Amino acid sequence: MSRRAFIRWMLALLVMIGAAATALWKLLEASVAKQTSGGAAAGANPGVTAPKSEPAEEKAPEKPVDPTVPLFSYFIISDLHISQDDPNTIKHLKEALEDMKQFESPIEALVMTGDLTEYGREKDYKDLRNILSEYKLPPMYANMGNHDYYDIWIDKNGWFNKDTMPNSKTDWQSRERFQKFWGLDKPYHDATVKGYHLILMSQETYVQEKPEVGEGAWYSDEQLEWLKERLASHKDGKPVFVMTHQPLPPAGQDGGSHSLIPAKKFREILKPYNNVFVFCGHRHQDFIGTMEHYVKDSAGFHYFHNSSVGRVLNRSYQNAAKERSQGLYVQVYSDRVTLRGREFSDRTWIKEADWTVKLV
Repeated sequence: MSRRAFIRWMLALLVMIGAAATALWKLLEASVAKQTSGGAAAGANPGVTAPKSEPAEEKAPEKPVDPTVPLFSYFIISDLHISQDDPNTIKHLKEALEDMKQFESPIEALVMTGDLTEYGREKDYKDLRNILSEYKLPPMYANMGNHDYYDIWIDKNGWFNKDTMPNSKTDWQSRERFQKFWGLDKPYHDATVKGYHLILMSQETYVQEKPEVGEGAWYSDEQLEWLKERLASHKDGKPVFVMTHQPLPPAGQDGGSHSLIPAKKFREILKPYNNVFVFCGHRHQDFIGTMEHYVKDSAGFHYFHNSSVGRVLNRSYQNAAKERSQGLYVQVYSDRVTLRGREFSDRTWIKEADWTVKLV
């Protein structure tokens, strides 16, 4: 072989090595991305995210306190159950947001306490995003409910199928879908708005991972320790707002299906603090003629059962008044917190849901 032929051979070899290295690098990148996202074959969500809302104002402005002027005002809505399978859920959320758009009083945050969707599917989150993106909204915060894990019940034909559960899906995928939508690292999180603390506890697992929890909200020791640390920072007596989805069982019980688990430890953590307000949803009970929506819990905190935006139910858990859609408007003053039930369908206040809680 001549010297010139040898050089040409070497150059061709180098080009081939470079092309092979580039192809290998791209293959490795694709593999890492697939593992990070859980893999398309595993049904992981490629990333439906919530629309951007107004940034939160963390601190209240420094000015003299007028006891007649609210320091922080926000809405809590629960059990949206967004799904095209039930068009009423989409209609009702739009009614609520249209009402808020015309609101004369301030709305400085919008909190959604679980069951944002009917099944937690990617297409349900896309529908939710499409609705929210139609409005200019205040800072939004949310936690998970049991229905946000329901994708495991849906078979390959799109039917609810108990016999084939989990239908090659996992609870992990449901958590990831929720977390990606809201830009979170964990399903539970907190925020400070206008100087007031919102703590959003969240169901961490469901029956694919822990069959024994049923429809209950299981909180890990890690989440409960996190709650303890967040509450320990409160030494100024300001009210703290803790969001859950499933309700607490009666005092002395530790919870199970359709309730918070472990309830005893949850109550124990909250007991040392004044001016703690806890909210739940899940039961969908109408603010009119069903249950007691506000109680002072034995552990000392103020406990509120919200109604539902998507489906308001009667005592028999029937959606008899299909036109109804309800939420809770909270206003913080220097010496009290007021809470009023709102009927979004006709933009009226619900007289049976009107409370004023004095701060201590």
